[in-house]
Amino acid sequence: MPDKLNIIILAAGKGTRMKSTTLKVLHPLAESTIIEHVLQTAKSLSPEKIIMVFGHQGEQLQKHLYNEELIWVEQKNPNGTGHAVQMALPFIDTDAKVLVLVGDAPLIDKTDLLNLLQHPQAVLTAIMDKPFGYGRIIKNQQGLVEAIIEEKDASDEQRQVDEINSGIIMVQANDLKQWLQKINTNNAQGELYLTDILALAHTDGKSLNAVNVADCRSIQGINDRMQLAECESIKQQQLRKELMLQGVYMPVPNTVQIRGNINCGQDITIDTGVIIEGENTLADGVSIGAYSVIKNCTLGVGTRIAPHSMLEDVVTQGDCDIGPFARLRPGTKIAAKAKVGNFVETKKTTIGHNSKASHLTYLGDCEIGDDCNIGAGTITCNYDGVNKFKTVIENEVFVGSDSQLIAPVTIGKGATIGAGSTITKDVEADKLTLSRAKQRTIASWHKPVKK
Repeated sequence: MPDKLNIIILAAGKGTRMKSTTLKVLHPLAESTIIEHVLQTAKSLSPEKIIMVFGHQGEQLQKHLYNEELIWVEQKNPNGTGHAVQMALPFIDTDAKVLVLVGDAPLIDKTDLLNLLQHPQAVLTAIMDKPFGYGRIIKNQQGLVEAIIEEKDASDEQRQVDEINSGIIMVQANDLKQWLQKINTNNAQGELYLTDILALAHTDGKSLNAVNVADCRSIQGINDRMQLAECESIKQQQLRKELMLQGVYMPVPNTVQIRGNINCGQDITIDTGVIIEGENTLADGVSIGAYSVIKNCTLGVGTRIAPHSMLEDVVTQGDCDIGPFARLRPGTKIAAKAKVGNFVETKKTTIGHNSKASHLTYLGDCEIGDDCNIGAGTITCNYDGVNKFKTVIENEVFVGSDSQLIAPVTIGKGATIGAGSTITKDVEADKLTLSRAKQRTIASWHKPVKK
C-alpha cells in the first residue's frame, strides 16, 4: 500500500453489560479473543504502527498482548470516542492515513477495509433493516457524507435513514488533528463524539465517502454475552464455509465448532458435533467421527477417527484407526495400519506399524514397535508416585489381557506375555513369560454373610 498507514484501535470501554471481571475485549471468540481478531485484521493491512487505546482494566489487556508490537495509550477519565482518539494524536505520523477501528467489533472484513483505504478519506457504513441505536449517515445530493447523527440526537426524519455508521473511519492525519480540536460535548451524551468530525470535514470541503460493507454482520459490536454468542455463531459459519469451499465434507455443518486454524487436504469428512481447536493439519482422506475433539494434531493421509474420541498434540503417519471413545494425550504418535480402540488412553506413546491396542488399555511413556498386539486391560505402570519411567515393547510382541508392565522395563522382540501377568523385569525375545500364582481351590472357604 503506497500510503503510510497508522491504525488506532479503541479498546477502553468498561463492558459493564458483560457482567464479568474479565475485560470485555478479552472474552473468547473462536478460540482467540475479541481483541485479537481485530488486531489480526489490523496487522494484515501492514500499517506503520498500531496504537492501542486502553482504559478500564487495561492491565489485563497489556498482559494478554504483551508480545505484540503496539503503542499503548491510556484514556484516563474517558469522555467518548473523540476523546479516545485525541489521546492517540501525539503518536500518529503527520503524513499518514489514520484508520480508527473499534476493539469490540471482531468480525470486520479485511476486504471492506481495503476498499475503505482506496479513498482519500472515508467512513465504513452498512445498510440495515432495523437501524435503531446506530448513528445515521446523512448525505448530500452528491452522495458525500454531511454528518453522522447519533440515535439520541437524531430527528424523526433522520431516524428513517437506514444507512448506519460502523464506527470505523479513515482520515488524513493533519485533518484529523485539526477537526478533533473543534469538536465539543454539545450532545445528548455530553461526550466528545469522533463522528462529529464528519460535519467539520463537510464544512471544509473535504467530505468523506461512505463505503458500504459487503455483509452488515461484519460490523456487529459486542456489548453483552448474547451479542458475543451471536458473533460466535457468525464466525463459526464463516469458518465452516471456508472449509467446505476447500472440499471438506460436513454432513451437519452447523454442529461443527472450529476454534483455531486448520490446514486441510482433500476428501476430508468432519461429522456431527466435532470440535477442532488450536493448530491442526488434516491430510487427504482424514475422517473424524461424531462428537470427537481434535486439538493441535497432525493427522496423516487416511486417518480414521471413530466417534467420541479425544486427541491432543497427536501425530498420525498414515491410514490408522482410532476410537471410538479413545483418548490420545500429548506426545502420542501413531504409525500407519495401527489401531487404538475403544477406551484406550495414551500419553507420550509411540505405536508402530500394524500394532494394535484395541480396548480398555492405558499406555503411558511407552514405545511400541511394529506388528504388536496389546491385550485388553493392559497397563504400562509408568509412575512410582514421584517419577515417570518408560516401557519399551519391541517388534512382534504379544501382550496378553490384564497385564501390568512395571516401568522401566523392556519386552524383547517376538516375546509373548501371558494374560494376567505383572512384569517387573526385562523380558527375553521370542519367549513366553508369565507371572501367575498357582491356581488352587480353598475347600474350607465360605461366602461372607451380611450381618
